[in-house]
Amino acid sequence: MSAASAATHGPDRLAAERWQKLRRRLAPWAPLLVLVALCLVIGLLSPNFLSLRNAVRIANSAAIPLILGLGVTFVIIMGSIDLSIEGVVAFCAVILSLVVLNGANANDFGLLGALLIVCLGAAMGFINGIIHVGLKIPSFMATLGMWFVGVGVANAILGGVTVRVTDPVIRALALDRLGGVPYAVWLALVALGVAYLIQKHTRLGRYMYAIGGGEDLAALSGIDVRRCRIAIFTIAGCFYGLGGIIAAAQQGAGFALIGQGRLFTAITAVVVGGTALMGGSGGVLQTLVGVLIVMVLSNGMVLLGISPYVQQVVQGIMIIIAVALSVDRLRLKIVK
Repeated sequence: MSAASAATHGPDRLAAERWQKLRRRLAPWAPLLVLVALCLVIGLLSPNFLSLRNAVRIANSAAIPLILGLGVTFVIIMGSIDLSIEGVVAFCAVILSLVVLNGANANDFGLLGALLIVCLGAAMGFINGIIHVGLKIPSFMATLGMWFVGVGVANAILGGVTVRVTDPVIRALALDRLGGVPYAVWLALVALGVAYLIQKHTRLGRYMYAIGGGEDLAALSGIDVRRCRIAIFTIAGCFYGLGGIIAAAQQGAGFALIGQGRLFTAITAVVVGGTALMGGSGGVLQTLVGVLIVMVLSNGMVLLGISPYVQQVVQGIMIIIAVALSVDRLRLKIVK
């Protein structure tokens, strides 16, 4: 390269590096700034948006996406992906509707049945991890298979029938309130607290970041990568099972398609919140912000009378922008 060429390209490269440094500093705060801006803009366009009743409505609609998002956040930080959400939610909701007080049989296991469902979700996550790690199948394909298995088995059990949930304890999650806020929201916040403790104060939480940042280096550091992957998928399954419980409580029934559309919402929230799909960065608090962005935007567009088709377009564009902003192009040499 000639001296003139170096002089020309030098300032450009320096400016690009400065922009990347600035972007890295601002990136953690960008989702929160977007959330605040959305609230201000929608509040100006629709005064009803800022009412306490609407805030509770947003919080209630965010409960299930948050719980599901917590599980998939761990998997994505680890550098994998989990597409089994809808299958696990469907299967867990259907089994819950059959083991608690319902309109189809005489079972009445109550809270013990709910605990069973969380364990069932964990078992499905464990199977995901075993298939992914033991058979060396990419997480995308392993969990995609579990998605279809979960929905298929749920359909086979009920034969397309909806089972009404009449258990008062389960229904209370959706119908009863504490401090004016539905129990489902409080349960989601408890799940957030548990997820934060796992992320920040456990060895497994540190290991998943190490694996996402570089699996080979993590293995060389003495981390049992295989065991950690299985554990993370198992924990994610627990959150999906809990999401299935709340879904059945809010719908008042269990049916095979109860999880439909929840995968898109959960992964959108995780990515919009700032967790990188390549792994190694992000967290559950970012997912909380991402869930609120998605729910606020959806609620605002409904209040403004925007067509559902346009809403889908906006959400798709939002995902593309979020992923584009999360990619560090100075470090990324090849895009597959």
